[in-house]
Amino acid sequence: MIDASDRKIINSLQGGFPVCDEPFAEAAKALDLGEDELLTRIANLRESGVLSRFGPMYNAEAMGGAFCLCAVAVPEARMEAVVEQINAHAEVAHNYERAHELNIWFVLGSDDPARIDAVIGEIESETGLDVYAFPKEHEFFIGLKVDA
Repeated sequence: MIDASDRKIINSLQGGFPVCDEPFAEAAKALDLGEDELLTRIANLRESGVLSRFGPMYNAEAMGGAFCLCAVAVPEARMEAVVEQINAHAEVAHNYERAHELNIWFVLGSDDPARIDAVIGEIESETGLDVYAFPKEHEFFIGLKVDA
């Protein structure tokens, strides 16, 4: 269960994080916490599953890279093995299962745009399954913030 300090951390750090030599110390000061306490609380929120991730969001395209949403129709009997094959690629940012014919969806990200097609080819070769690529046509920034 999270307490008032955890809520304050979640609510304040969604809107930005200090960019400086000691960002956790600065963030902790703004939250009236010690740096070690902030680090411990963030680790506990991650370990408990309250937060699935804590870290920066990079715009790969602005840095010369690329992202692509992909999907695969995986036979249920092969699900675990195919997901392991997909996840073995460093370019796979995350994946999830959907109740759809294309039941495994994943995001590829790379600092080299040519790697996207290469990894798709590798996954198809390794799994024997077609990978459907859905490259981004337009980007919409929503600025989602969830108050805890």
